[in-house]
Amino acid sequence: MSITFLDGGMGQELVARAGSSTSLWSVQALLDNPEMVRSVHDEYFLSGADVATTNTYSILPDRLEKHGLTDKLEELQNLACQLAVDARDFNGKGIVAGSLGPQGFSYRPDLAPPANVAAEIYSKLCKIQSNYVDVFIAETMSSIDQARGALMGASGFNKPIWLALSVSDKDGTKLRSGENISDILPLLNEYKPAAVLINCSAPEAVSTALPLLREAKIPIGGYANGFVEIAKDFNKIGATVDMLKSRSDLNPEEYANFAKDWINSGATLIGGCCEVGPAHIAELKRKFG
Repeated sequence: MSITFLDGGMGQELVARAGSSTSLWSVQALLDNPEMVRSVHDEYFLSGADVATTNTYSILPDRLEKHGLTDKLEELQNLACQLAVDARDFNGKGIVAGSLGPQGFSYRPDLAPPANVAAEIYSKLCKIQSNYVDVFIAETMSSIDQARGALMGASGFNKPIWLALSVSDKDGTKLRSGENISDILPLLNEYKPAAVLINCSAPEAVSTALPLLREAKIPIGGYANGFVEIAKDFNKIGATVDMLKSRSDLNPEEYANFAKDWINSGATLIGGCCEVGPAHIAELKRKFG
């Protein structure tokens, strides 16, 4: 079985290197220190990643509007994409995945606009990213309607789409919306993404969810986060990640043990999300590459 190694988390890695967090999260580095973003991409490639995921997760109209930065959306999207492309080209191989983050807020599908409205926004972002990326990756989609909006918006650009779903940390059989993850299967059959993954969920939940996606008959994958839990107050634009604590029991070796379960469930794309860094990716590559 051939494994595609994704990179690890970008936002939390940038926060760790900067030594502080702001409500702009990963966007702050693009404004203050884009070279740091490039260095994270480079380090992931050096660790064995096959993919550079653009630092565009939070470059969304609703996020930027809260900070008076709406007019910088296209500039920031272009910059983030170019940094990933430059790192890929310097590495000499690999692919660039254009990140499409959740509208409303992470883990809060109830705050997302309806699918048809979200699709229009994603389409505009994809039009920019399509000049750079090899694949779109819709991340942390936490309800069926949220996933539908991303798939609708990313369609029509002649680019593969990877759909990454986020599930309940306590019950990996359910999306964060409470819907059964198996209920996503008709949507996958309708839009036919190139892959479906579980992301930004506890690794235990990823292990539960992945077998339920095998029926989709498309490549599956997983990239978990390393948070203890998602704090209740981390629930709206403006919340800062210092509300979230990282686990102390998820070193590279332990993370790789979870990834082994995912591979045994059929996963062919593995990597990391928040709090999973270059050392974790290097261990995945060492064990499974």
